[in-house]
Amino acid sequence: MDWLIGCDPEVFVKQDGTFRSAHGLIKGDKKNPFPVRNGAVQVDGMALEFNITPASTEEEFSINVQDVYNQMKLMVPTYEVVATPVAHFTEEYMKMQPMEALELGCDPDFNAWTGAVNDKPNAFRPMRTASGHVHIGWTDGEDVQNPSHTGMCKAAITQMDFFLGIPSLFYDDDQERREMYGKAGCYRPKPYGVEYRTLSNAWLKSEKLMRWVFRNAVEGMNRLASGDNLVTRHGDVQDIINNGDKQAALYIIEQEGIEVCYG
Repeated sequence: MDWLIGCDPEVFVKQDGTFRSAHGLIKGDKKNPFPVRNGAVQVDGMALEFNITPASTEEEFSINVQDVYNQMKLMVPTYEVVATPVAHFTEEYMKMQPMEALELGCDPDFNAWTGAVNDKPNAFRPMRTASGHVHIGWTDGEDVQNPSHTGMCKAAITQMDFFLGIPSLFYDDDQERREMYGKAGCYRPKPYGVEYRTLSNAWLKSEKLMRWVFRNAVEGMNRLASGDNLVTRHGDVQDIINNGDKQAALYIIEQEGIEVCYG
């Protein structure tokens, strides 16, 4: 099959080495992203977010990510834009923010391993997290409530835990983010496919990692489509990802020949 790979990473801004809220800094919001070349940008709470035109090749994916990311940086010239999974703010600074800047997770997401709705995080903690969600498209106009479609979504997401989630432990050591977001199997079904919500934004730190995300997403989906579902051999791997168990992760990586990128 032909797969389309997209993404919608979030990033933070700093001034004089201190994290600042991105609320109101650029045009665009969740309901109305601001279109730019090869994608769109928006404010997401206290962070900035961008999305790309879905790509069918590694080169296209890399170009789209870097192009939209660079355009967004130029929109906030007096700020440093940083791809870090967690930003800490003082309680006093948080209290100064409007409610729309503090809102988290307006739509629920789900755990592909259990089928349960994930708990909504505490919006009043003096920290925020930034994700690097990956979107995988293979259809168009599907009913997200259709059991056949949701079943395919769950299979795709558990496969992505093997090809993206487990290897991510070797370039992203952060575990604090997972106290709020990004546990294994986190997803949302989409009319065009599925959104994998486990990764942080750490893969934005290099072009090598950007290209790796595309390659591993496609490799995982190709193997799934051919009947090679890694769940059948290794079972539930939530604990490996959620606890950052690199030893168990490396065993699976070596057994299955999964590509790892260290940054």
